[in-house]
Amino acid sequence: MFLLYNLLLTICAPFWVPWMLLKSRRRDERPNWQERMGIFDIPRRGEKHRIWVHTVSVGEFVAATPILRELRKTVPNHEIVVSVTTSSGHKTAREAEPGLFDYLVYFPIDVPLFQLRAMNHVWPDVLAIMETELWFNFVWAAKSMRARTMLINGRISDRSFPRSKRLRPFYKALLREVDLCLMQTDVDLERIKALGASDGKVLGNSKFDQAIQGLEADPAEWREKLGLDLAKPTLVIGSTRGDEEERFVLDALAEVGFERLNVIHAPRHLERVAGLTDLVVERTGAVALRSRGESGPYMILDTYGELSDVYSAADLVIVGGGFSNLGGQNIFQPLAHGKPVLHGVHMQNFRDVAAMADASGAAQPCSTPEELAAAIKGLLDDPGKREKMGRQAKKLVQENVGASARYAKAIAEEAPKAK
Repeated sequence: MFLLYNLLLTICAPFWVPWMLLKSRRRDERPNWQERMGIFDIPRRGEKHRIWVHTVSVGEFVAATPILRELRKTVPNHEIVVSVTTSSGHKTAREAEPGLFDYLVYFPIDVPLFQLRAMNHVWPDVLAIMETELWFNFVWAAKSMRARTMLINGRISDRSFPRSKRLRPFYKALLREVDLCLMQTDVDLERIKALGASDGKVLGNSKFDQAIQGLEADPAEWREKLGLDLAKPTLVIGSTRGDEEERFVLDALAEVGFERLNVIHAPRHLERVAGLTDLVVERTGAVALRSRGESGPYMILDTYGELSDVYSAADLVIVGGGFSNLGGQNIFQPLAHGKPVLHGVHMQNFRDVAAMADASGAAQPCSTPEELAAAIKGLLDDPGKREKMGRQAKKLVQENVGASARYAKAIAEEAPKAK
């Protein structure tokens, strides 16, 4: 299977290489192509043991943050190398709190030469891969260097599982190179075993731990910073993805009445700011941009790193990604802030948390703009219901924290003791 994978990789290179280059040019920041070819400008491993933690983009690095924090406490004398695939993930990692890792690199393209070159340079004792970012040559190269390999915070979405089952021989061969699969839920563990994993455990979801970070934000301070009208309730819309979802939410708000609310709208990708601006101006006549220091009844949050704090100023929250069939987006942060959450019905990538939040009364799914409008109206007209949902949200998060410490302990157990 290893030879077949690399044969197909070579045959398809005329297609995936131009696609990858084109995709990188569309980003504000280009990746480091030297590192993508496995040439790392970091010291070769010395006497200290090393742990390599691989993430993909912003979401995976954010989920890895509390694990890295706990790992530092658990094995303070080990070096930690973090790899990311995307430039947005690299930027997020660079700007993260200091001390989480020793070295940050771009993930090498998954061809044997690049992976062996990178692995020979890093020479990790443990390779810990976040969620489901499994690449055949990556784990093969790690095993060739006698590293322990493990999947952490593992998950297999409803959408990807049927496709993966059709490729079970490939996954079975790949998972033979993975020593331990540590998964978020029982369903994820069942699925990874169905694909061929031999050893696994359920340790929970680290994103609950990340959600409780940054809760020191002062709601009154943020309302003042944002210039909000204190006579109106504030709706924060987080992580809508694309024109279809933006129109879905705006249709609902038009039915509610824009004049009833302060609205702060954070699209998932900043590339959507121009399009979203046009849609909002079309509906309301004006829009304010946070990046310009503007304030107004409808503000677009077109900045990095502020959304979690801005949630503190909300009376209710809408989270996108699930109004179109896109798998959903992170609802942990508004829940941790104790905010009632409204979301779409397509939450496959966050199915367990969404189901838990819905069942506890902390969140509510909405399948149409009319349903979303009715839910918003219901919460605006019933402050008691908003408060009850907020209490349930905080309770849910507090009952599920602690997974990151378990993952850190499991990684430490696979790593040699420091000298």
